[in-house]
Amino acid sequence: TGKRPNARESCILIGCVVLCGTVLSMSPFVLKHGPIQFVWFTLLPNIDLAFKVDSLGLIFATTSSCLWILVSIYSIGYMRTLKEHAQTRFYFSFAVALAGAIGIAFASNLVTMFVFYEILTISTYPLVAHEESPEAMAAGHKYLAYLLTGGVFFLIAILLTYFLVDTTDFNYQGILMPALGTTSNLTLQIVFFCFLLGFAKAAWMPIHSWLPTAMVAPTPVSALLHAVAVVKAGVFGIIRIVCHVYGIELMQALGLGLVLAAIAAFTIMVANFYAIGQNNLKRLLAYSTINQLSFIILGVALLSPMAVTGAMLHIPFHGFMKITLFLCAGAIAAITGIKTISEMAGLGRIMPITLGAFLIGAFGMAGAPPLAGFISK
Repeated sequence: TGKRPNARESCILIGCVVLCGTVLSMSPFVLKHGPIQFVWFTLLPNIDLAFKVDSLGLIFATTSSCLWILVSIYSIGYMRTLKEHAQTRFYFSFAVALAGAIGIAFASNLVTMFVFYEILTISTYPLVAHEESPEAMAAGHKYLAYLLTGGVFFLIAILLTYFLVDTTDFNYQGILMPALGTTSNLTLQIVFFCFLLGFAKAAWMPIHSWLPTAMVAPTPVSALLHAVAVVKAGVFGIIRIVCHVYGIELMQALGLGLVLAAIAAFTIMVANFYAIGQNNLKRLLAYSTINQLSFIILGVALLSPMAVTGAMLHIPFHGFMKITLFLCAGAIAAITGIKTISEMAGLGRIMPITLGAFLIGAFGMAGAPPLAGFISK
């Protein structure tokens, strides 16, 4: 449909609605009867390419599919207004990225999650480098360098897990729990850090710098990276590792909760220091994302039911708040050409609705009642 933009954009919008409707249609069944499981095919003994729709996955999938509708509507206006090149490639890569995100959400085991995690990485590279300027290409290469290297550590962690317990299927008690006592604590701790490095998309410090650099991408891509799929895939993966690969008891026995909490707390503080010094609005929002992602990690690291619930709630809440902020930033840049905060004095009188929406999103990010951010924090 590349030469027929109306047909292309109609396909996008229909696809958005069908995907969101499909994901939402599974929620009542899962809440009433438990997870839906489907085995596609077997790769190796005890390793299937399989899917499981559970409550945890539904939160991430619902967030991604609902926000995709908003970003798609925005993208159509944005790309047409700015007469961007390679729009078909843009929309195709965007759709594949969302397929990767949904695959991660509904993966039944580590191998399936790895396959879709790498699909998400590869499909978002053309989006980050969309402008094809030297700066955009450099950002794309840095993006790939960080995330593909992380993917190597993820694969190593999966292989070690399979070697230790002969399975990669997620377990609510923890896949690696049987290895406690038969495997040295140091080995299990090394595997955990391989998983942590594997989920570089979570942008915890010091493996965060790919995210602010990727802000050269068009605003809809920034929204995809920060609110819809990419960074949320990283924190969702860490939640899966903590809850369903290690389990709460094993995390406590190995002392990994405190280590993860320390990493998250460090990232929360330092990311805010970086954010304060930014003049470019999108880079400021990027450091805000790094800060907010570590709130999610911190909640999971506390290893209590209420904290994990808060962390999971913060995934959709942060998604809706951050997409508001990025789409407002994109509207400001597209209409006024202003990208730096120092030039925005008096902008509220020119664009009151946009700045009003931005203000609501900002208060939500700060955790001000009665907004969504207050509830999860």
